[in-house]
Amino acid sequence: MKKFIVTTTINEPTLATRRFCKIAKEKGWTFVIVGDTKTPHEMYNDLENEFGGCVIYLTPSQQETLYPELSETIGWKTIQRRNIGFVFAYNQGADIVATIDDDNIPYDNWGDEVFVGQEIEIDVYEHKDFIVFDPISPTNHNDLWHRGYPIELVPEKNNIEYKGKRLRKVLIQADFWDGDPDIDALCRLSKLPVCKFDEFKPFGSPGISPFNSQNTFLSREVLPYYAVLPHAGRMDDIWGAYIVQHYFPRSVVYNKATVYQDRNVQDLITNMENEIIGYRNTLNLTQDLPNYYNYLPEPTQKFWDVYRKQFN
Repeated sequence: MKKFIVTTTINEPTLATRRFCKIAKEKGWTFVIVGDTKTPHEMYNDLENEFGGCVIYLTPSQQETLYPELSETIGWKTIQRRNIGFVFAYNQGADIVATIDDDNIPYDNWGDEVFVGQEIEIDVYEHKDFIVFDPISPTNHNDLWHRGYPIELVPEKNNIEYKGKRLRKVLIQADFWDGDPDIDALCRLSKLPVCKFDEFKPFGSPGISPFNSQNTFLSREVLPYYAVLPHAGRMDDIWGAYIVQHYFPRSVVYNKATVYQDRNVQDLITNMENEIIGYRNTLNLTQDLPNYYNYLPEPTQKFWDVYRKQFN
């Protein structure tokens, strides 16, 4: 089985990045780091040389040579460059792709429980009224809500019911994150949380639910239908998550935290501004998921058309 880790960064190699390099070497993964125009290229070339074939650094010029049309539709100075890494890993025969961020420090057990491709028993929760399920609701931090959960539904988001155990074929596994959780700017500004999630068994929902691109395992099967969407603000990976569940319903499983997020410095007001597209449109998108394409901004539609062609 070919296992790939994909990220993008503009920073010098972080503690998280170096730990993922070590994991790749010790646990049989290939770590693909997608560069951007501001990335310190020499440092990542050195990292590639240090760890040999288990670390691959894709320079901007390599990306433009390999995927010129895709590169153009994504643009530069953007975290969505990681889509290049998804396509690259797929073309290298990846069976599983883990998408991670360079500020998510992996625990020693990262990657030891990867259920992608397996049918396993999970705990199932369902919202009593909504099709959209917040994966933070069954946890010990259910006063928070996952980034990209429809803001109109937040007041009633914890009105969930435990439905028992069910078997599920896992195509997507979203591991949680201790430290600074993945919540939207409104939630972060009002609560400023630092989290330690209690351990839990894998769980899911018969509905749809948000997941992110910072600590998630994707099967080869779903890669052509999942992207971190450019030109969609901070709904980039979240709308990508909803869209892939249109094609693969009941395929997502959430698992215990396997990273600690030491969040890179960000402007929370700017983050909130970049989430407005979600506050305005996410509820409608989730209620009209077969027509998701109509909710994408025009530049995102162009990207999606080009991205999907890469897998033909």
